Amino acid sequence: MKRKQVLYSSIAIFLLWLAFAFLDRRGIIPSPVNVILYLTVHWARLLQHLSMSFFRICIAIFATMVTGTAIGILSARSAKADAAVTPLLYALYPVPKIAFLPLLMLFFGLGNMSKILLVSLILFFQIAIAVRDGVKNIPEGYFLTVKPFRPSTMQLYQHVILPALLPQLFTALRVSVGTSISVLFFAENFATQYGIGYFIMDSWLKLDYCAMFAGIIVISFMGSFIFLLIDLSEKHFCRWRVL
Repeated sequence: MKRKQVLYSSIAIFLLWLAFAFLDRRGIIPSPVNVILYLTVHWARLLQHLSMSFFRICIAIFATMVTGTAIGILSARSAKADAAVTPLLYALYPVPKIAFLPLLMLFFGLGNMSKILLVSLILFFQIAIAVRDGVKNIPEGYFLTVKPFRPSTMQLYQHVILPALLPQLFTALRVSVGTSISVLFFAENFATQYGIGYFIMDSWLKLDYCAMFAGIIVISFMGSFIFLLIDLSEKHFCRWRVL
């Protein structure tokens, strides 16, 4: 059923795009057929830019999954840590993270590190706050159930806290990944020649609208692929849930 829905949606988007391209008299919207042909001819170039963007966002996701989860659990399980961490989270979370890009470039250079750290900032706050609230909302009955078995701290985290936390963690990751891709698109327009964000804006400046739309399609596929990986990971690690 899902395959049919995807097929019908793709056909609808294709026809709608074709209609807009036909009605456009300024030549800004290229035909979807021309964009598909561009993708088939220049796939190697697009793949080079896509692989760099995918590398940056995957490193950021991995780093923040580790650090954000650790900070969130620590602040939820320790009152002292919560008193120290929560004010910082609340003070920095509302600040637009893109504002930190100049500082990150000054401290970490113009290469990949500053861009990865910028994306990591987007992910970190949402994951840390979601994890902290998720751990605090674990029903007390879960802990009382395993108390007679005298579990160690590691066993408590492995068999109670993490399984109860994972669904909310994956939800937070889904919500933040879309924003992260948007910020990465912006960051890739500074001091770099590789990245799908750079490719799209460079094509726009050159008035190569066919290439620009091809880049937009590619970044959409990258986002869909990342969401698919998150869904598959949730099905694997949260097998007890009906997804």
